[in-house]
Amino acid sequence: MQTREIHLVEYPDGLPTSEHFRLVTTELPDPQDGEVLVRNRFMSVDPYMRGRMHESNPYFTPFEIGAVLEGGSVGEVITSNSGDLAAGDFVTGFYGWREHFVAAADSLRRVDPKRASLSTYLGTLGMPGMTAYVGLLDVGQAVSGQTVYVSAASGAVGSIVGQIARVKGCHVVGSAGSDEKVAWLRDEARFDAAFNYKSEGDLSSQLARHCPDGIHVYFDNVGGIHLEAALEHMKFHGRIVLCGMIAQYNATVPTSGPANMMLAVGKRLTLQGFIVSDYNHRGADFHSDMAAWIEAGEITWRETVIQGLERSPDAFIGLFKGDNIGKMVVEI
Repeated sequence: MQTREIHLVEYPDGLPTSEHFRLVTTELPDPQDGEVLVRNRFMSVDPYMRGRMHESNPYFTPFEIGAVLEGGSVGEVITSNSGDLAAGDFVTGFYGWREHFVAAADSLRRVDPKRASLSTYLGTLGMPGMTAYVGLLDVGQAVSGQTVYVSAASGAVGSIVGQIARVKGCHVVGSAGSDEKVAWLRDEARFDAAFNYKSEGDLSSQLARHCPDGIHVYFDNVGGIHLEAALEHMKFHGRIVLCGMIAQYNATVPTSGPANMMLAVGKRLTLQGFIVSDYNHRGADFHSDMAAWIEAGEITWRETVIQGLERSPDAFIGLFKGDNIGKMVVEI
């Protein structure tokens, strides 16, 4: 059968544009023993994918030019030659950016659409939720009574970080880039405080206002001036979780680091980067805890849903323009 998929045409220099992607029609093989044919229903676009759009990357294999892109997806099994999955089962895997695919059944995980909507398995119950969970609890080691500051707090990861911190009894402060996002953080995600870093004065003064006693844990999704401002307000022996640096992903020239890094020495700070796959052994704990928190009404989420595979490049580019609240997904 034929299917459609998105290929990368060339590596971007700066912010990607639609010209860097191509919609391609291709032939799919029939599933062999142990394989299944899946029709994707939703696919994920995530900021980390920008890091794979370079010829070399220290921790990710680059996307191949002229080949289909990769990313999280959730879909329905159409045909099965495996005893482990049946037609009609819903599965998640790493086969995004395409309408259909054939894959080994053991490369997929069955999901329950009655437990949560399918797209949730790409966000709160997927990689972003797991990133938030291990980043805050394992890397950040946040505990009750501490102040946690989250940048890009209205995104798929940041919004869950803040809510887990609240569940754990922390004082939670988040920054975002629009009044609408800030209102959602305060009113629905129930952050203790949130502010618009673009319109409410410089970052340092906002952190002084909302974190008057200092920051125990900073969950950094942005880098740049956000990291510099947070360093000023970190408490002694505080912890900075380096999850992402979205402010630098599309830089065309080398960017300078914070000018005040010496504060990390004087304050005896711990700055630790992490990759979520390093914590795969925590998967069962994550799914158990997150399911319980959702059932108890402690965790909420938003999605920005873009319709159609052909618009997936626009969805991806929109991540870097701040177009999304919560998880950005593409419905196929």
